[in-house]
This record gives sequence, structure tokens and C-alpha cells, in this order.
Amino acid sequence: MKRLALLSTSTILSLVMLLATLSCGTREKASDVPLDQLEKAYETYKETAVDHRRFKYQEVIHLVKDRKDNFQVEAIGKSVEGKEIYQMTWGNGPTKVMLWSQMHGNESTATMALFDLFNFLEGENDGLETIREKLKEKLTLRFIPMVNPDGMDQWIRRNALDIDLNRDAIKLASPEALILKNARDVFSPEFGFNLHDQQIYYSAGETSTPASISVLAPAYNYETEVNAVRQKAMQVIVGMNNLMQQYAPGHVGKYDDYFEPRAFGDNFQKWGTSTILIESGGYPNDPEKQEIRKMNFLIMLHALIEIADQTYTQYTLPEYYKIPDNFIRLMDLVVRNIQMENEGHTYEIDLGVRRREVDAHGSYFVNGTVDDLGDLSIFYGFEELDAKGMEVVDGKVFETTFANVSEISQERALSLLKEGYLAVNVKEAADRELHHLPLVILKSGNSISKGIRMGGSPNFFLAQNGNLRYAVVNGYLIDLNNPTTNPLMQRVQ
Repeated sequence: MKRLALLSTSTILSLVMLLATLSCGTREKASDVPLDQLEKAYETYKETAVDHRRFKYQEVIHLVKDRKDNFQVEAIGKSVEGKEIYQMTWGNGPTKVMLWSQMHGNESTATMALFDLFNFLEGENDGLETIREKLKEKLTLRFIPMVNPDGMDQWIRRNALDIDLNRDAIKLASPEALILKNARDVFSPEFGFNLHDQQIYYSAGETSTPASISVLAPAYNYETEVNAVRQKAMQVIVGMNNLMQQYAPGHVGKYDDYFEPRAFGDNFQKWGTSTILIESGGYPNDPEKQEIRKMNFLIMLHALIEIADQTYTQYTLPEYYKIPDNFIRLMDLVVRNIQMENEGHTYEIDLGVRRREVDAHGSYFVNGTVDDLGDLSIFYGFEELDAKGMEVVDGKVFETTFANVSEISQERALSLLKEGYLAVNVKEAADRELHHLPLVILKSGNSISKGIRMGGSPNFFLAQNGNLRYAVVNGYLIDLNNPTTNPLMQRVQ
């Protein structure tokens, strides 16, 4: 009893709630909407006007403003640069749910999924009417897509004042932060969905599986205690995770729940809204995050159904804590067991490459960098190659200069690679001109960096039995015997 007396009241409440949750784990039955019906909803209502993640405000704002009459759409304020921010209300049920996206301008995956969800909510005569009728009767949904329209137009995280909106929940220095805070205060939602993107290098636990979706029921205090508000968020997340394990097993990670006193999610939780963070990460061969867009749609719709049915109450807190934690264990490319020789030493290393995006001409190119080398046994690659028994060979620059990039076909580029040329020169090219060829293209130099070193550009060949077998071009791996046609995001140097 003396030990119990030392516990705070809120801690005791957390323990009581945990025991109650454990005892009622089978009280409610799970939502009876199967995965194939949710997938049908997605395939039927996917918004075809958006198929890439770097869209601009003016390209998509009609998908917010021009809705049918069952949506109430109203402007609730303007961004720093004067763009209207809208809220959209659907349904007339007693449980209020608020979903907001893209408070970081370059995090657009969930916004795409919201467009799909809006289309679904407007649908009819599709065999899915019972889902819509239930949501409409039980829930009032309020959406605020594209909280940071200035940031999205520049494809940057912060707003036009260079402020991170997700660290402005208390000071409210930005008009967009004030708009979001006022919207929450006026609506007073019971549940909130805070929709973001994360870097693609998170894995779900200490595994090679990308955390394509990461989740969190944010803490509301430094002690990371669990009250009734936070518990409901955790239970909703368990249901989302269960669905994801059917659709993409192993692809869910959980964020550390340290308390960030300036963040909107933490404060929504503190202000009484059960808040669910969804972060969209990486997935193999999904650079535009269209597969993860679908995942967002599935888990959001599933969560809304379970909130409407109140079937989320069946889930227990231990199920939430069993979701594996996020770890940064992924790289774009890992080449293992490379034979090296330096200063008279012969040794083997693993090489890890990450490719960072750089904006240019309304699109982007990537800069591949040797991010780490040595023993990378705890890291994994979206692509991996075992180079055991292979030899590193430097690439050459082709002797003949081409007039411009368009003079080089994909077939010619691959032919040059097979002859040992990693780079070519061109006479004319625009500043940072983009191209998709598997070559280093030079306009202002006759050489490329050589050698494998930390922070260096990964450009080299791997030979097997004296024959060139693989090329690494700006961090892209190319199988010379079986090259793929996937475009490389590159620029003229």
C-alpha cells in the first residue's frame, strides 16, 4: 500500500484503465466490413486527376471546392500568401471526427487519399451504401486538407514564414496554425486524425520491412500517461494495424511517444481530442506513394467504420504496445561484401547508398551519396546486391561529345555502360536539365568522381570473372544483363 500511495492519481487511473481494457477485450465484435469491400471502394473512387505526389494548390483545389451538396465547404482563413484554407463537413451523427492533412507542405500522400475518400462519400448505387449510411448517421466528419498551401506549392516542409506548423500549436505565430487551432476549438471533435509523411528509411522494428505506415497516439504530458482520451486513440490504432496486417503484413511501425509540447497532435490529445497520427513512409517500387495512398484510404475508412460502430473498444492497450517501434534501418541500396584494397590492406565492406531529392524545373532529381560503409549487417536496402567475388572497376568518360541529351537514346546509354563508360559529355544543356538515362551526363567537366568513400558519389562498375556485371550510377543499381526500364531521376552536371 505504501508503494501504491507514491503513484500519482493519473498513473493509478492509467493502471485501472489498463486492467479494464484487458478484461473487456472480447466485449464488442469487430467491424464486419471485409478488406475486399474496402478495396472495392478504393478502386471505384480513386481520384484519377492526381497520380503523383508533387501537385500544386491550384491543380487540386477544385477537388475541395467543387463537391456535391452533401458536403458543406467553407473557407476558414488564408495562408501567409493569401491562399484560401477550407474545411469540409459531411454527415450529421453525434460523434465528431476531424481529419487534417499536409500541414507540412511536402507531405501529400494522405491528401491524395482524402480526395479518394471524398469521392467515396459522394458515391451511390455501388453496393456500398450501407457503409455510407452508417457513417452519415453516426459521425460528423470535418476535413481540413492542405493546411499549408504555400509550403505545398514550394514543396517544402515549412510555411512561407519558414515556421514548422507542427511546432506552432502554442505560440500560434502562423496564420495557418491559428486557423487549425480555431477549427478544433469550434468543432470540439472527439477524434482527430493528424496526417503526415515520414522519410522512407524507417523500418518496422529491427527488420528489413519498410514502415509504410507509422502510427502514434501522441502523449499529452511528459510522463506519457494514458487517460481515457489517449486510450481511445490507441484502440482505434489497433484496429487500423489489424487491417494493415491483412493487406501488407509487417509494414506498420510505431513512433516513440515522447511528449512534444509544441506539436498539434500532442496538444489535440491534451485538449481532449483522441488523436491518431498516421505517417506515410516508403514501400518498394512506389516512388510516387500511390500504393501507400491506398493504404491510407483503407485504414482511414476502416477506422471511421469502427468509430461509428464503437467496435474499437474491443481492443486492448497491450495490442497497441505490441506494434513494433520505428527504426531507421533502410537505405535505397546496400551492396554487401565489396572487396577493397587500400594502403596495402585488403578487406571487405558493405556499402549503403541513400538518394536525396532536389527540386528542379517543377520536378526533381536525386543525388546519390555513400551514406555509410563498413559493417552494415543491421541495415537493409530497398535494393540489395551481394558483391562477393566481384571486383570494383572505375567507369570511363566517353570520348565523343554529344550535341545534347536528346541525342542519346536509352539503348545507346545501356550500350555505353556495357562498354565500360559511366559518363558522357554534351555540348548544350539547360541549367540542371533533367534526364532519365542510366549515365552521368556532363556539360561542365570531363571527369567523374572515383573511389568509394563516405559522402562520395557512388559511380562504379562491378565485374565478375573479368566481365562487367553491374553498374552503379549516382546510386542507382543497373543489372547489365537484365536492365530495367524504370526511369532514373537525374540531371546534367
